[in-house]
Amino acid sequence: MEISEVKVKLMGERNDRLKAFCSVTIDREFVIRDLKVIEGTNGMFMAMPSRKITDKCPTCGGKNHLRAKFCNECGGRLNENRAARDPEGRTKLHADIAHPINSGCRERMQKKVMRAYEEERELARQPGYRPVYDEEFDEIDLVEPEAVDSADSVGASPAVAPERDRGRPSEHERKQQPNGDTFGAGIL
Repeated sequence: MEISEVKVKLMGERNDRLKAFCSVTIDREFVIRDLKVIEGTNGMFMAMPSRKITDKCPTCGGKNHLRAKFCNECGGRLNENRAARDPEGRTKLHADIAHPINSGCRERMQKKVMRAYEEERELARQPGYRPVYDEEFDEIDLVEPEAVDSADSVGASPAVAPERDRGRPSEHERKQQPNGDTFGAGIL
């Protein structure tokens, strides 16, 4: 598995544990969005994208998240202690949507994400900083790879220009450069 790209969206200087959202591209073919960089009690860590766990109302069968006190469908009162607990006794309220199968994969992925996070923080300190991972760039990922490559070979497409403005190589330039890193091709 090669992590070909990591995009980071910093959350600003809020007094919040959530420091950034990330998207990770694997083998230039598969994207995982909404990874989080979180400041925990033992330091920074990467959290995988997750969804709230739901259960069904015993009266009407409607779906409700586990902290709901009343059913979204019928309005009936729900038992507040219906969530499962992990071995440490913590309530399990979320389930990962995508996650590494083994600790080695998680460590490699977290290392890449944390390095990209630190690089983005350094860039954010520079005058004229413009984030790459914003709403307008989320739509770029919907373009077929052939379309991006052909547009890039003719000239600078709008998808490539922001990277060049920030002193980063374009996707086409990254593909042309040899890389000694056996795990990833480059980080954005």
